[in-house]
Amino acid sequence: VQLQASGGGLVQPGGSLRLSCAASGSASNNWHMGWFRQAPGKEREFVGRITYTGGTTDYADSVKGRFTLSRENAKNTVYLQMSSLKAEDTAVYYCAAAPSWALVRSRPTVWGQGTLVTVSS
Repeated sequence: VQLQASGGGLVQPGGSLRLSCAASGSASNNWHMGWFRQAPGKEREFVGRITYTGGTTDYADSVKGRFTLSRENAKNTVYLQMSSLKAEDTAVYYCAAAPSWALVRSRPTVWGQGTLVTVSS
């Protein structure tokens, strides 16, 4: 499985942005997927995860109610819709995947390249 993240950019506080993560390779539709982020000078942290069916999601408390995960299996793509963005959401965002629900949060098997999100006026 290979992952390609896109959609980052500059957005004003309170604004919205949607990140995409396209998966390719055999069995990519059967893998759970997640997003992580790493702010300057900080460790990488979990943002959210979604099952391969799209039926279950899980979010970090810091983004709950503001970020929404969805997936379109026909396109092998997962989306992270980010709303009410804050300066502290500024980070490089990484998508990740794993065949296990637990692993996609604790130790993903595959990582995509990062995409930078900057929240600033």
